[in-house]
Amino acid sequence: MVLRKLAGAAGLAAFALYLWGLLYVLGALLQAGDGGADSSPILPCRTTNGQEGGPEDPRAAQVVDYSVDFVPLRFVCETTGGGSYVTRTVPGYVNPAVGGLVLTALGCWVAALVVAEPPGPRGVRGPGG
Repeated sequence: MVLRKLAGAAGLAAFALYLWGLLYVLGALLQAGDGGADSSPILPCRTTNGQEGGPEDPRAAQVVDYSVDFVPLRFVCETTGGGSYVTRTVPGYVNPAVGGLVLTALGCWVAALVVAEPPGPRGVRGPGG
């Protein structure tokens, strides 16, 4: 019973942390989709940390498009000639922590299945015995 609760808690924590990282990606998507006089190059690709006011990234001049990867969670800037680079929009702790929590949840769930008692009352013999 404890292992199942631990698996559920780890799974819930992984889900919450993934949503936290997804908020960062959605913010970058809003910035990238914002048109106007200051929209080129794409703002999340313009700075090395993906935030306004950060140091300029020299690769930003070649950015032609962007994409989002959901596993691992990240914002990708695509450059001319088929190249790409990943911005630091999502905090560095999100993907490793989500991976560790998912593995913990799966491990606890499997361990709970292995150590689970068989169903039925204890000490009762079957027919003929």
